[in-house]
Amino acid sequence: MTQELQRFFNENEQGILEEILLHRRDVRGNHFKKDIISEENIDRILQAGLSAPSVGFSQPWEFVLIHNEETKEAVRATFQKENEKAVHQFSDVKKQEYIKLKLEGITEAPLNMAVFYKPKKEPVLGQTSMPNMGKYSVVCAIQNMWLMARSLNIGMGWVSILDPEQVKQILNAPSENQLIGYLCFGYTDMFYNKPELELKKWDYKKLQEEVVIQEKYT
Repeated sequence: MTQELQRFFNENEQGILEEILLHRRDVRGNHFKKDIISEENIDRILQAGLSAPSVGFSQPWEFVLIHNEETKEAVRATFQKENEKAVHQFSDVKKQEYIKLKLEGITEAPLNMAVFYKPKKEPVLGQTSMPNMGKYSVVCAIQNMWLMARSLNIGMGWVSILDPEQVKQILNAPSENQLIGYLCFGYTDMFYNKPELELKKWDYKKLQEEVVIQEKYT
């Protein structure tokens, strides 16, 4: 049996990956352009998702590509309904800041993608003690696609202010499927040099020493 040679990466390649990681951004609707994403680049983004690690090699993901404007409008209606609920959870000062934010690009982005977790009927290696590992695997696929899109200078926004069951109905998704991410893809007129919410002082960026614990919690 022949073994394939391992691929090692040089310092230049490592630096490029670091740059992509550092410059990944969540893109909102006010920055999407209408330029169509080529089928080749859509395939590259999807292949990045399909290359993600998954618990027990279960690959529990399904991707729905959405170009239809009526479908986008229906999904956006669920965003608007949920967004009206969300605004009331914040204090008066935060509420005013929240209202000013553009939190989605559903109709502006040329490509929407709904990413589903499709559970297996049989036991999955590595998932019996931690049943959410399958969903985490789907999140890994989304992160892979996000990074690939950024490397192609394509923006991506993840819309989480949605009713997942309504989105399932709009897309006629199987009952067992669970919506993990609703994503908007498109070329953009700009990428912020820092996360938008950091620039707008919604919250501060945590330092490494704030979140790294040596050995165990005290």
